[in-house]
Amino acid sequence: MSKSSPSKVIVIGAGIGGLTAGALLAKRGYEVIIFDRAIVPGGCASTFKRQGFTFDVGATQVAGLEPGGIHHRIFSELEIDLPAATPCDPACAVFLPGETTPINVWRDPVRWQAERQQQFPGSEPFWQFLQQLFNASWEFQSRDPILPPRNLWDVGQLVGALRLGTLITVPFTLSTVGDALKWFGLNRDKRLQTFLDLQLKLYSQVTAAETALLYAATALGVSQTPQGLYHLEGSMQVLSDRLVAALERDGGKLLMRHTVESIECDRDRAIGVTICNQKTGETWTETATEVVANVTAQDLVRLLGDAAPKSNPLPLLSLDSYRSRVKNLPQASGAFVLYLGVKDVAIPAECPPHLQFLYDYDGIIGENNSLFVSVSHPGDGRAPTGQATIIASSFVDPNRWYGQEVDYAALKAEYTATAIAKLGKYFDLSPENIIVTEVGTPRTFERYTGRERGIVGGIGQRVSTFGPFGFATRTPVARLWMVGDSTHPGEGTAGVSYSALTVVRQIEIG
Repeated sequence: MSKSSPSKVIVIGAGIGGLTAGALLAKRGYEVIIFDRAIVPGGCASTFKRQGFTFDVGATQVAGLEPGGIHHRIFSELEIDLPAATPCDPACAVFLPGETTPINVWRDPVRWQAERQQQFPGSEPFWQFLQQLFNASWEFQSRDPILPPRNLWDVGQLVGALRLGTLITVPFTLSTVGDALKWFGLNRDKRLQTFLDLQLKLYSQVTAAETALLYAATALGVSQTPQGLYHLEGSMQVLSDRLVAALERDGGKLLMRHTVESIECDRDRAIGVTICNQKTGETWTETATEVVANVTAQDLVRLLGDAAPKSNPLPLLSLDSYRSRVKNLPQASGAFVLYLGVKDVAIPAECPPHLQFLYDYDGIIGENNSLFVSVSHPGDGRAPTGQATIIASSFVDPNRWYGQEVDYAALKAEYTATAIAKLGKYFDLSPENIIVTEVGTPRTFERYTGRERGIVGGIGQRVSTFGPFGFATRTPVARLWMVGDSTHPGEGTAGVSYSALTVVRQIEIG
């Protein structure tokens, strides 16, 4: 069967980017229907429950709740309340190998300045330089430029966001953090280099040597007031639940357990989306005038297949060159995530909500040599009284988890035992203190999200893939849009929400 209407929008994927785009479009009068293969909405910002514990699947902290922040702006337009949240302070406590005192990334800018001066003597000029870039970049981004631009309207929005103060960033568009460390004579400071590698890997998916300098300035600067990171009360699911409520209030529909199998273009000036109902096995084609894909660039190419039009309705980029660019992207990361429900005696007194551990200077960042850890606190809705959750994640090579020669159960057991042993150096993880153990691997994330090989975090924010050189929300196929962590400005609930707002603005101008 086939269905269509003049102002109908299909959204593929109910992650935060897809839900935000859908809710905003429904509020503005469009007929919206969202399809997602998972059981619950939210994508990497969803949750699952085990024995009374609520675990955040992926994302564990939120930016953009402050006045003027992207979530604040979007929730205000949707006329719904922001979820209750507590500031993360410190935003993260970073433990370097062999050290028992962490580097605390404090929310207060003055306190953070004192911390970094103590931890990294002689580095203050570097940090002040980053702050200058952050201030200029933040003001520029707050004026809603379209990056990268793909038509004259996009260019107009980009030019309209420029100010004299923005020009300070232009000479550094092609620079990396590694370059900046050399300029300030800090490239041999092992502790500083390692700290930056750990923090930037969380946001940019690559280390300091490769991370685009302008992206790093924002990623490293957003933890302090007047911005800041937040821990949602209840769970990360609260964010998506409120977006779903706004979507449905305004007539939009959300269908879970529905897999999108392909995208077909040029169907009487509409786009066809082939969908399978996982419960019944029914397959049909739904058509719409616009399609918003909350998927990775790799999965967008897969969904388009070979039948998509070869001609390009937009300047600067052909579909064939788009396919080629995606094919030649460096390998994206997968994730190993350990979810523990524990007795609260396992948690040290005054434990920060987020911690980062590196265990060996000579090892890589990831593969259980580094762990990013999120810890619940009493009354935040994630654990029963007297208990707590610990979520520890590590980047991994997704290819290692696939293939006939892989003993998947043994590999999962190995990673689990190693992670628990390493976490046990900080937490009391004796067997009697562990109540629940769950594990997520690249295979797990592929199963529930549909992402090829379960990749996480989007496209690494190298110079070649950031800002003006990144993947646009406009695709080479007319009326087909992409939101999410493959597009500017990158990963995180704030980043993907910004891409959703960009797409809504572009759809509205026609």
